[in-house]
Amino acid sequence: LSYYFQYTKLRWFLTIAGMFLYAGDIVTDISLTLTFYQEEHHLWAGLTLGFIVLGLLVSQIFSYAWFWDDMNDFLITLHTFGLGVFIRYYQLLKKGFAVLWITSHMHTEEERREKHQKLFCMATDLSMLKMFETFLESAPQLLLQVYIVLLGHRKNSILQYLSMAFSFISIAWSLVDYRRCLRRSLPHISEMPSGLPTVIYLLYKLCTITSLILSYSLFLILSAYTTVALSIVWLLMTMWTNILQTNFCSSKVLEALYRLVVGVILMFTFFNVKGHDTKVAMRIYYSTFTLLNVASPILLAVLMPQFNENTILVVDILILGGMFLGLLCLVLYYMRLHPTTKLPDTDEVDGLSKENNSMRRMRTFVQP
Repeated sequence: LSYYFQYTKLRWFLTIAGMFLYAGDIVTDISLTLTFYQEEHHLWAGLTLGFIVLGLLVSQIFSYAWFWDDMNDFLITLHTFGLGVFIRYYQLLKKGFAVLWITSHMHTEEERREKHQKLFCMATDLSMLKMFETFLESAPQLLLQVYIVLLGHRKNSILQYLSMAFSFISIAWSLVDYRRCLRRSLPHISEMPSGLPTVIYLLYKLCTITSLILSYSLFLILSAYTTVALSIVWLLMTMWTNILQTNFCSSKVLEALYRLVVGVILMFTFFNVKGHDTKVAMRIYYSTFTLLNVASPILLAVLMPQFNENTILVVDILILGGMFLGLLCLVLYYMRLHPTTKLPDTDEVDGLSKENNSMRRMRTFVQP
């Protein structure tokens, strides 16, 4: 059995760790909401709670729909209580345990190959739900936290800065984990190698997302009307997704919701949602992204020269340095480290499609 098809015992244990981290993230978010409320920052408390509810609600809707599409009614009612992701953790751990420890020597090689691939399909669904929740909850909440820290309305601690840094890494890792699971679940696509390629891809996402969130925070400091501008950006990204005519879901209503979610993701990072050559789209996206990153520190320096110089200097370095390093890693990854496909001219799409039950959310596209 080749390594490509193996859902390893290490990954099974990491899944347990991921489940506890997921639960811990929810608990800390609720704790932060209560802290804001106790400090009488009711707007911040309301926004934080809203992000939590939005992320949970959307992930439950998609998880429920996928169980329904897969003709699997196992514990579907628990989605009502926001436990959809935990149900999927339970199923993945249960079936993974059976494959890895109980029946590992009771099947032919082809049967084991199919079982391992099925585990990766389950892991891909789980990682996509977590990615949705990350960008609907963690990303906007992190933007709020950066904004609050830069304004200096609260006494900041080292723990808070470490927590924010961990959040940046978690957002980037959600994309890397989803991409690795997706590539392993598609039989005609080579897996994303561990080691240097994964590190470079993680740095690309981490640096570009960090610089963009910091830029958004500077625009928010300049004017509260930036929230209107961000809403317009979201609508434009959603419209672009509609123009591409994605076919991710089995119903029009869910497809519309999916496009709204992708619009949010595209506010923070590039996400390939359709089977097309993405070179032009990526160039336009990251050219715009570069202009925003250059404009935000310049406008703040010109329009608010009284702003804390030491703080703005650090933020400027993080924005411009992150932008440069992120784009450098992007070019390096796609030019030198991007895995070759097993079939010519195909690669995975970040957004999946709706064929064949658990494989329905997967399709191929021309390699960017």
